[in-house]
Amino acid sequence: MAVTPGQEVEVLIDKPAAGGRMIARHDGEVLLVAGAIPGERVVAVVTRAEKRVAFADTVRVVEPSGDRRAPAGDPGCGGTLYSHIAYDRQVQLKGEIIKDAYTRIGRIAVEDQIEVLPSAERGYRMRARFHVRDGRPGFYREGTRELCDARQTAQLLDASIDAVEEAVAALQAQGIETMSVELSENIAADQRALHLDIRHAPPSADAFDRAIAAAGLVGLTARTTENVFYSAGDPIVSDPLAALTGGRTADGTLRRHPQSFFQGNRALLPALTTAVLDSVRPGATIDLYAGVGLFAVALAASGGSGITAVEGDPGSGKDLVRNATPFYDRLRVVRSSVEAFLAKPFTASPANVVIDPPRTGLSKEAGDAIARSGAGRIVYVSCDAPTMARDARRLLDGGYRLVSLRGFDLFPNTPHVETLGVFER
Repeated sequence: MAVTPGQEVEVLIDKPAAGGRMIARHDGEVLLVAGAIPGERVVAVVTRAEKRVAFADTVRVVEPSGDRRAPAGDPGCGGTLYSHIAYDRQVQLKGEIIKDAYTRIGRIAVEDQIEVLPSAERGYRMRARFHVRDGRPGFYREGTRELCDARQTAQLLDASIDAVEEAVAALQAQGIETMSVELSENIAADQRALHLDIRHAPPSADAFDRAIAAAGLVGLTARTTENVFYSAGDPIVSDPLAALTGGRTADGTLRRHPQSFFQGNRALLPALTTAVLDSVRPGATIDLYAGVGLFAVALAASGGSGITAVEGDPGSGKDLVRNATPFYDRLRVVRSSVEAFLAKPFTASPANVVIDPPRTGLSKEAGDAIARSGAGRIVYVSCDAPTMARDARRLLDGGYRLVSLRGFDLFPNTPHVETLGVFER
């Protein structure tokens, strides 16, 4: 008999599912249970029932795991779905999630446990988006538009949240309504910039300068509901390339605006960057979805040459050009969509293709073209194990083999994990 919303069921939790819930079964029916840990027996209330699966929330733990701990504040507040699980177990579960995705979705046998590099749990986050209501910035609770206190999640430094609150308050005092805020800061946390979506034009020319001073920012950008854009101060944060590459290069910096995509974990960013550098073989390299140039510029700064960086986003592309300029003899920038770039045949197959696509993974056109590229090695960075596993299957069908696979816990206390896979022709 199928479960129904509101029904309470007692179940034994089996294993993690991508997305944050845990898999259990009740009378042969699959339940995805929030707030549980594999091995636990829990009572859960069904919140939604679909044709093949039902969703439930833990209301009572009958047989707790030894890895259960008190959650960090409100578990539903963005970025804390795993906070009730001891951190060492979180890392283990994320390895299982990667392995399951490759086995089930990619149909790729992975024999060994996937190593996942752990992170600091507190203050690791360098980028965040806040929603603002009645002058109060915060995160949305999972699956809702209810605002919750970002400070309780401990992902951000207190000083980072202070800066956002002070900037919003300073603008509100001048009659400027802020709707959302994007925060970007550097590894050292001594530079912060914001992008704000605001309701109307500022009442005076120095309104944003006052907010910058109040919040201790290097600068900010803002866009109104009428699509008018403003920039004040120097709204750019930067990191020395030496900090990003574990000291492999002494010169240069990587700069970006707050709206440009950049990896957000200050604790593991150097480890991820150097892992990509170590995965690239000598020879021509194409970096697709290059962003502001984290991997391409780091490769060039550490002695690589024959590098092409491809980025289609206008903002990230602008930062990429600036970051690549000191290495113009080794690094070429192409501001284009990946699909448009790959539609043109290569004059020669590159030694490496580095890809770091959005959460949705590769489009069919991009995936097929990469598989046909003839590249000796493909280095794939992904923030979503299921879409990466899907794309990996395409690469294997195109004549590649998986030579290494590991995780980086860029998102502690969440179900998300960054994965680095290396494929050879």
